[in-house]
Amino acid sequence: MFDSLTQRLGDVFDRLTRRGALSEADVQAALREVRVALLEADVALPVVKDFIAAVREEAVGEAIIRSVSPGQMVIKIVHDHLVKMLGSDGSDISLRATPPVPILMVGLQGSGKTTTTAKIALRLKNRDRKKVLMASLDVARPAAQEQLAILGRQIDVATLPVVAGQKPLAIAARAIETGRLEGYDAVLLDTAGRLHIDEALMLEVAAVRDAVHPHETLLVADALTGQDAINVAREFNERIGLTGIVLTRVDGDSRGGAALSIRAVTGKPIKFIGMGEKIEALEAFHPARIAGRILGMGDVVGLVEKAAETVEQEEAEKLAAKLAKGNFDLDDFASQLKQLRKMGGLTGMLGMLPGVGKIKKQLAEANLDDRIIKRQEAIISSMTRTERKNPKLMNASRRRRIAAGSGTTVQDVNRVLKQHQDMQTMMKQMNKLGQKGFMRHGLAGLMGGGNPFGR
Repeated sequence: MFDSLTQRLGDVFDRLTRRGALSEADVQAALREVRVALLEADVALPVVKDFIAAVREEAVGEAIIRSVSPGQMVIKIVHDHLVKMLGSDGSDISLRATPPVPILMVGLQGSGKTTTTAKIALRLKNRDRKKVLMASLDVARPAAQEQLAILGRQIDVATLPVVAGQKPLAIAARAIETGRLEGYDAVLLDTAGRLHIDEALMLEVAAVRDAVHPHETLLVADALTGQDAINVAREFNERIGLTGIVLTRVDGDSRGGAALSIRAVTGKPIKFIGMGEKIEALEAFHPARIAGRILGMGDVVGLVEKAAETVEQEEAEKLAAKLAKGNFDLDDFASQLKQLRKMGGLTGMLGMLPGVGKIKKQLAEANLDDRIIKRQEAIISSMTRTERKNPKLMNASRRRRIAAGSGTTVQDVNRVLKQHQDMQTMMKQMNKLGQKGFMRHGLAGLMGGGNPFGR
């Protein structure tokens, strides 16, 4: 997400920071480039105009031009106004109401509404320890109710039993009553969608809203539709009244115009972003962190949170104990690959690190994706337990057998063994440096200044 915008803004700000002093003309020229970059990212024109005007008011003046590092000051001003445009403070789902709390899910057909309903239910169950009931009100789309029931079984969240022929209003009433009688904390109501906004859709959703008085009304919008997502959000907000927005398919949207415009246009917060089809792929939307990602500053806090959610504490402690003794075998390597994949893969994780935006091209050329991780896991799985514990046993015939068993080449096997050896060396080096030494020398101390992405 925001790849093209990050690249463009990175180029603009690199030129600014390379200059020791800035003239007012330099700042004006940079802001013109920022304006073009935002428009190319499909940000709504009125939003771009307001943004540039607000930044220009602060960025042009004697205080900035004569500051110690004027380029950095301009970047800070752009960052602060990006945060403001995105909504300043993060906004999570509110359950501060008498249970069962009704949450109404609305949106067009194909936006990922049913899957998002299940993602939010899983988040409420795992993160907030809430008892959740899901109910599908979509009687128009074939198998829509069965789709939600299947998702419910996958995540171990209850779904309202289907009663043939029941209308959406009756289903909603039954869901709320079931939630009240069976002690549920929240009831998620997945309404029907259409391919486009029409009067019948709005009347149906409005009727459900008036019947259940939802505490939250969340619009699910497809980020890939760009300006259409903004128009849909405006229409639903005016007709139904929204409390928040969930943007889906954000991982496939390299421009990010919808995310940057939708808050400014509707005044409603983006609460979550969908970062993939996996049921766990839902992130809380934090404006300051997103602004940091756009400007190449990374999102280290988000990375730490993701690690805390995915890394199993017991496994981490076992690995730490082994590393303290200088042990790191191929089973440990496989475990790390699995955790890496759970955290969103190499590109997902690296995208949250500061400064990585500047080497996007190299990352793309390195083909760092989940397929590489899965291939590495397949290679390690094709080894015997003895081989995984003692890689020194790997002679030519063993390598050929492993390559055949994993559907890869001997070169691929050699590469995995080399990566494991490099990691083992790095772990031992980290052990020698100790915590203070690591803080002093950083990654360069571990890698000897080498390229971690080299093959």
